[in-house]
Amino acid sequence: MRRFPVPDRIDLPDDVRERIDAETEDAGFTPNVFPAFAYKPSHFRPFFDYHDALVEDSTLERGEIEMLVVTVSGVNDCLYCVVAHGALCRIYNQAPKLADQLATNHRLADLGDAHREMLDFAVKLTESPGEITDSDVDALRDAGFSREEIWDITSVVAVFNLSNRMATVADMRPNDEFYDLGR
Repeated sequence: MRRFPVPDRIDLPDDVRERIDAETEDAGFTPNVFPAFAYKPSHFRPFFDYHDALVEDSTLERGEIEMLVVTVSGVNDCLYCVVAHGALCRIYNQAPKLADQLATNHRLADLGDAHREMLDFAVKLTESPGEITDSDVDALRDAGFSREEIWDITSVVAVFNLSNRMATVADMRPNDEFYDLGR
C-alpha cells in the first residue's frame, strides 16, 4: 500500500493480528490486502467478516464467486483484485486461461450462457447501477439462477466494487506469489 501506512504487526489488536497470521498460514504468504486493511482495524473486521459470509454462506460455487470478482475488478481496473482473485479463479475453476479472459473481456471468455448472463449483469451493476431493471433480474432467473443466487451475485458485485475502490485509492499491489498460482 503506497498511499497509507501499513501498521506494524506489533501495534495491531490481537484479533486482527491472529486473522492475518491465519491467512498467512493458509496461503503460505501474507496477502497484501490484510496488512493494508489493518490500517483501520474497525473497518478490517466487518470487511473480512462480510467477505467470509459471501464465500461461506452462498448458494454460488466458489469458482462463480471468483469469476464475478475478476470480471468486476477488470471493469474497475483494479490491479490487486484482478491478480489476486485471478489466481483464485484459476484454482477454483481449474481453468488457467479463464481469469485473463474475464479480466479483459468476459464476453469473449469460454463460458456457458448462464455464466455469461451472470457476468453481463455484474458489469451492468458495476457500470450503470441506476439502469438495473426487473428485466435484468428476470434474465438471471431465466438463465437458471434462484432468487438467493441473484442476491448472492449482487452482494459479491457490491462488495468488490467497494474493495476495488479501496485498493485503487490505497495503491495496493498484488503479491508476486499470486501471478503464478493456478497456471
